[in-house]
Amino acid sequence: MGLHLWGCVILKGFVMDFNEMGGEEDNVPTDENAEIDEYAEEERVYSPDEVFEVPEAEAVGPAMAVAIAAEAPRKRHGWRIFLGIVFGFSVLMNLMLLIAIVAMSMFSFGGSGKEFDENTIAKGKSGNKIAVIKIEGIINSEMSAEFRKQIKRAREDRNVKAVIVRTVTPGGGVAASDQIHHEISKFRKETKKPVVAFMQTVAASGGYYTSVACDRIVAEPTVITGSIGVIMNHLVLKQLLEEKLGIFPVTIKSGEKKDWPSPFSEMTDEQRVYLEEKLIGPAYSRFVKLVDEGRSELNMEQVLALADGSIYGGPEALENGLVDEVGYIETAIEAAKKLAGIKSAKVVEYTRQFTISSFFGAESKALWKLDRDVLHKLTTPEVLYLWDGRN
Repeated sequence: MGLHLWGCVILKGFVMDFNEMGGEEDNVPTDENAEIDEYAEEERVYSPDEVFEVPEAEAVGPAMAVAIAAEAPRKRHGWRIFLGIVFGFSVLMNLMLLIAIVAMSMFSFGGSGKEFDENTIAKGKSGNKIAVIKIEGIINSEMSAEFRKQIKRAREDRNVKAVIVRTVTPGGGVAASDQIHHEISKFRKETKKPVVAFMQTVAASGGYYTSVACDRIVAEPTVITGSIGVIMNHLVLKQLLEEKLGIFPVTIKSGEKKDWPSPFSEMTDEQRVYLEEKLIGPAYSRFVKLVDEGRSELNMEQVLALADGSIYGGPEALENGLVDEVGYIETAIEAAKKLAGIKSAKVVEYTRQFTISSFFGAESKALWKLDRDVLHKLTTPEVLYLWDGRN
């Protein structure tokens, strides 16, 4: 057993001190000691990679051993200091970023006093504006509430001469789609200003439902539209729960129809007829009625012929009278200017302002909504104006 030394400096007289601490009786120089002294006088410095072993018989005294032991930890603690500096710098930068976000949020909240910013799409005479409002994604209650706020913003701005509803959606909830349709109709009636629907990518079912409330419909050549109809998906979990998981649900109800349709039992023919009469039929009738009212070129017989759930591309939709024009955003802008009776206008699109509270609120709400929606879809059927890509 011996001592391992890393990077130690051997100076003149070092060995002599060892001998004294070791308690040797004879300190008279010998030939062997002379050779050691001559070696020590060269003041050698050992690198950290060099390791040599001092035999146990030549071990150092207590004082020197403590000094050597204290030296090694000091050198090995350097990496901890480095990591501490890096960590401290990271904390400082994140703190500065948080302060900047809060400051931006406070500025945007207190600066304009409005929920939405205006991003310019096309420049024009500043006295005239055409506002673009988006319907993007699955139509639900949150989207209809957002649409209501944006069209209210357009209603209150006297410079807005027309509105373009940019529609990119396969549809969604019956109630939410109907609410957006109502807001568009209300805007047209109260302001006497035109609204143009501009369809992109997919504007089917509920997306078409909202579009028929507009004065004019412009569709891109590659758009998928139509899908006039109602759909309700219903999952039956009885076999999965009972045979695979050993779970036997028990339902206590006040009347026979209270849980129709139930995910815990097979749907009967009586239940199917009941749901078609109570849910599917009324929603479908309202859909075709609004299409008939919104598309003056079509009569009810023609609408019913098209309202079998079929989808149509832009040119086919134009041929069948479902849209007025095939084109792009520039086409929709020109149509809006023509209907408004103006030659030039600045085209702006509303986007929600960022705030730190809305960011964290949206994140937590999205996480909760994900779990809620999954449970809802597994247990409760929903009547939808939706094209799900399978019909």
